[in-house]
Amino acid sequence: MTSPLLQTKLRRPALRPVRVERPALYARLTTGQLQKLTLVVAPAGFGKTALVSGWLGERPAGWLALDGADNEPARFWRYLIAALQTLAAPVGVTALAMLGANPPPPPEALLTSLVNDLAAGDGPLCLILDDYHLIENPAIHDALAFFIEHMPARLHLVLLSRSDPPLPLAGWRASGQLQELRQADLCFSPAEAAEFLNEVMGLALMTAQV
Repeated sequence: MTSPLLQTKLRRPALRPVRVERPALYARLTTGQLQKLTLVVAPAGFGKTALVSGWLGERPAGWLALDGADNEPARFWRYLIAALQTLAAPVGVTALAMLGANPPPPPEALLTSLVNDLAAGDGPLCLILDDYHLIENPAIHDALAFFIEHMPARLHLVLLSRSDPPLPLAGWRASGQLQELRQADLCFSPAEAAEFLNEVMGLALMTAQV
């Protein structure tokens, strides 16, 4: 019997009522929707999740908060499909049934079904995979690369990670299908740092103290 899914893994983090708005980075994220993949890579504490949440605002998007247990391929794809179903309920019904087969089908068969479901629909979709650095299973990396390579243009994927994932990034970069935001991009300017410390953290620092 398939274990129930934790719905909290599919919930987007709540927006802080007071936060630093970053319009230049929001613009780059918006431009990235014209490409297959946006990669946001920086160490812990650089605000990757807060940035993407702020960019999305109240717009619909699928969200999956990954953890170490998601290195089991069937579990990973069940959660990813569940995240997509928060946007388009009929998507992935056949693929989910295939995941329950014994033995399971080859990944390409499962993902072909999922891609075909997505291609049959209309309207843009955005899916965020948070903490992708926790995924270490090469089989998942290979399957996700296949999925990204073949997914329809209506779907845009955003990966948040502390390190570069072992995906064919060079090829997507060369073909103009990859938007990247990295540590240097996420660093606050002096004005943003002052706003964060004073408005978000509630401190009262002079500019020279920032």
